[in-house]
Amino acid sequence: DKARRRRRRRRRRRWMGAPDRIIMSGEVTGRMVFLGAPGAGKGTQAKMLAKAHGLLHISTGDMLREEVQGKTELGQQAEAHMDAGRLVPDELMIAMVAARILRPDAAKAWILDGFPRTLAQAEALDASLQDAGQSLSHAFSFQVPQDVLIQRLTARWTCAQCGEIWNQVFKQPRQDGVCDVCQGTLQQRSDDRLEAVSKRLEVYRSQTEPLMGYYRAKGVLREIDANRPPDLAFADLVSDLTSTPSDLS
Repeated sequence: DKARRRRRRRRRRRWMGAPDRIIMSGEVTGRMVFLGAPGAGKGTQAKMLAKAHGLLHISTGDMLREEVQGKTELGQQAEAHMDAGRLVPDELMIAMVAARILRPDAAKAWILDGFPRTLAQAEALDASLQDAGQSLSHAFSFQVPQDVLIQRLTARWTCAQCGEIWNQVFKQPRQDGVCDVCQGTLQQRSDDRLEAVSKRLEVYRSQTEPLMGYYRAKGVLREIDANRPPDLAFADLVSDLTSTPSDLS
């Protein structure tokens, strides 16, 4: 038993320690996009990586929801598309993301979560980076079977106050309807209801899956098995990042 515990500790140190050494040495993990169907866990992985290794996490979903809650012109335009399970039009997303990645805090490493979702968006992102003298280093695709995605999404509830995500199947709060983190009220997003979920997955297959071929041709695509506990998927993510260092000059 003691020998097994020592082996587990050594394995844990190998994949958890390496990224910290990269950050401490002045290197960074990369400018990366996280791809995957709704419910694949890309947002969870992005938050874990950002928190563990000090990277900027840019979530287009969070940005859009802030616009909707603030009742801005962009938010009002986007809300109808989101409620129906449709993608927000390219021109709205491209303008928002292009402005965000040009801010000073995005000059080096970042994780772009939820964008691009179409080939037009991917091409626009590459053009924006090229104009800034930058390039994308990684595109991670998180893979989950469709039946699991439907189960995850329709059982998902989100805190109205802090945005923490809970799930009736595998991540239940201690008290029904109440967030463990901030005690806020849990609510089901309109696009997590079954009809909208089915539409979102259909849109993903037709418009977002082609990005796999686009990034594979560029040599930056990495696939992660996300049909398992988040910490196991995270271990593979970190291992891949430390084995493929990025030149972000």
